Amino acid sequence: MKDDEADISAVLSIYQEGLDGGLASFETQAPDWERFDAAHLPAHRFVAVDVVSDAVLGWVAVAPISARAVYAGVVEHSVYVGAAARGRGVGKALMAALIESVTAAGIWTLQAAVFPENTSSLALHRAAGFRVVGVRERIARRDGVWRDVLLLERRSPEID
Repeated sequence: MKDDEADISAVLSIYQEGLDGGLASFETQAPDWERFDAAHLPAHRFVAVDVVSDAVLGWVAVAPISARAVYAGVVEHSVYVGAAARGRGVGKALMAALIESVTAAGIWTLQAAVFPENTSSLALHRAAGFRVVGVRERIARRDGVWRDVLLLERRSPEID
C-alpha cells in the first residue's frame, strides 16, 4: 500500500463502505489516516488495483494482537473489498498476498473476528485455510443489538 493521497482516500472510502453495510465490524466510522496508519503494520498492507482504471478495489492489513513478545507471530487482519469489485477474486488475491507476506516475515498465526451473518467473508477465509476456533457470544453491540462474532485463525503450516 502506497501512502499516497489517492490510495489513502480509496482505502478509507472502501473501509467506510464496508462499515456502512453493517456486516464488517462493530465500528461505524472509519478512522482517519493517522489512526489507521498507527494501528496497522506497514510491511503487511496491500491494495488491489484495477489494471485498466488504476482504481483501488480493496485492501488488506494486519495489526498486532499484543505488545508482548511471545505473541509477535500472531496478528489480526482486516480485508475489505469495494462493492463494485466483489465476486471478482479481489479478496482471494489480497489474502494470498497477505499470507505470503506474513509467512515470509515469520508470523505464524493470522486471526480474524467475523460476524456469523457475513457469509462472503466466512467463505473467503475458509478458502484461504482459516478455521473457526470459537464463538464470542454477545461480545458487543452494533446499532444497539448484541452481536456474536466467530473467531477464525490460520496457522501457517510452514512455520514450526
